[in-house]
Amino acid sequence: MPLKLMCVTAHPDDEAGNFGGTLLKYAQRGIETSVICLTPGQAATHRGNAKSDAELAEARRRELAAACKLLNVAHCEALNYPDGALDKVDLYSAVADLTGRIRAAKPEVVMTMGPEGGVTAHPDHSMASLVATMAFHWAGRTNRFPEQLQDGLSPHRSQKLYYATANFVIPDRQPVALAPITTTIDVTGYVDTKIAAFRLHTSQAPLFGLFEGIVRQRAANEHFHLAAAITPRQAEMETDLFVGVSAA
Repeated sequence: MPLKLMCVTAHPDDEAGNFGGTLLKYAQRGIETSVICLTPGQAATHRGNAKSDAELAEARRRELAAACKLLNVAHCEALNYPDGALDKVDLYSAVADLTGRIRAAKPEVVMTMGPEGGVTAHPDHSMASLVATMAFHWAGRTNRFPEQLQDGLSPHRSQKLYYATANFVIPDRQPVALAPITTTIDVTGYVDTKIAAFRLHTSQAPLFGLFEGIVRQRAANEHFHLAAAITPRQAEMETDLFVGVSAA
């Protein structure tokens, strides 16, 4: 069985913008990758030709599928939580949804946004981080959502949890306190494909120039913070999300 890497995001295009090089690099290593996006991005400022939130959600789901195909992601899914309002949803229910998906997919490593909201300080990014963090921990516990265990799932302990982080902030945005970098993934050679994957989110075309400019300046590496691991350890600098991970 291949090792598995799950990425939990808030919006379509987060997977390319924050994780694209890493997803592609590990897929090419034979790691089975997946993306779970909590919203379909229906409240986006940039809307393409969509005439309603429902049309935009449908379009952005198609864009997500196309981007993930280019990044060799084995499975992607956009859930139905409200874009721009993740802080208003029932947290327990959202954690249950993601816990069930972790128990079904059984990833060894989970990566998500940082609880600060990333360099954009987006509240949905913060909530995606909280949901993913709780699901990471609770998926392995028999006293969390036991009804799922009666439906054929079993507890699963992913071995490591990472937050995306960065070595820069964006001026004129809300202040953020980024998690320290513990893990740097060299994505040299994957940058063009990462940019191409972002550009498949065609409804977001007004962002293309800004995104590519930032990536060209900074994205030979993607940075992460090791937030949790099932083996107690001291923090050490890493260049591989799967260092110390064992196959099931």
